[in-house]
Amino acid sequence: MVKVLTYEDGIAAVYGGTILGGGGGGLLEEGLKLVEEIFAVGAPQLMDISELSNDDLIACVAMVGAPSAANQYISNEQLCWSFSKMNSYMTNRLKGIITNENGAITTINGWLQSVLLHVPVVDAPCNGRAHPTGIMGSLNLHEQQHYQSVQFYAGGKNKWAIQGFVEGDLQNTAKSVRHASVLAGGMVGVTRNPVTISYLKEHGAPYAISDAIALGYSFLKGQTMDEKLENVMRQLNGVHIVSGKVTDYSLTKDNGFDVGKLSVEDFSLTVWNEYMTLAKAGTIHSKFPDLLMTFDTESMRPVPSASIKEGMHVAVIQVDQSHLKLSTTMKNAALLAEIDEVIGAVR
Repeated sequence: MVKVLTYEDGIAAVYGGTILGGGGGGLLEEGLKLVEEIFAVGAPQLMDISELSNDDLIACVAMVGAPSAANQYISNEQLCWSFSKMNSYMTNRLKGIITNENGAITTINGWLQSVLLHVPVVDAPCNGRAHPTGIMGSLNLHEQQHYQSVQFYAGGKNKWAIQGFVEGDLQNTAKSVRHASVLAGGMVGVTRNPVTISYLKEHGAPYAISDAIALGYSFLKGQTMDEKLENVMRQLNGVHIVSGKVTDYSLTKDNGFDVGKLSVEDFSLTVWNEYMTLAKAGTIHSKFPDLLMTFDTESMRPVPSASIKEGMHVAVIQVDQSHLKLSTTMKNAALLAEIDEVIGAVR
């Protein structure tokens, strides 16, 4: 089945995606702005993965960079350039677009390209929640012998404008694109890593876009913050951990990532784009890929890590990873080991 998405679906996708972003995945305001841009030019199509043959090829579109970067910029032309160049590069043309993860912007990654290039978005992102590294959104392809990663990227404006193409080992190409995002002022749009539908079914997160849309509708239906949180908890089988003022908030950019920490009452959270750990009295109670998320109780909106302010009153929720649609990368011990290396200094 192919569904023609509505403007209301777009708004719900941004809110649901923000929650499933777990602190990352882009800024809510930017996601809502992008919805306006998308539906001003047309309606994207969301395709059920069962409509495609196992041998059909798709490619992932993603935003790579630090969500808090002040000089980030990606134009519609740059987004379409990266996908069109990938499609031209392939011997067999791509049958659809997938996004790398759920998030305020990342859930709707590819929607604009879908409208402008008349290509469907396939309802099977690489991951059902947001994650910090490109490798985590690459379907464990780095463990496939002889797989060569192909990535086209573009972003930035004026003196920061950059576009390019890399091919090679997946770890190296991911690092190259991450470096390009720094040169571009903080963010690049990427089309990368074509795979077959059969591989995507095994390693990705089928129907996680539909889940994000349903979650957004559920959140928006609530009239009060308590109702909104109750709806989210019911949908995700989550737990409301604590509400209170943000203290000890710090966030710095490190090699194209946001790295930091914050406290709410007697709980502390660490950040590597997304929330990584939840601890109390030095004991970790929850760790990525569990979903940790903050909500601004005054504006009654989900608020990612890059939008947190010292003194903001927030509610913190936690969802066990067993209740999420996740990529096989979220069980890859080598990839998850990077977390301790990055956040060890900020705890």
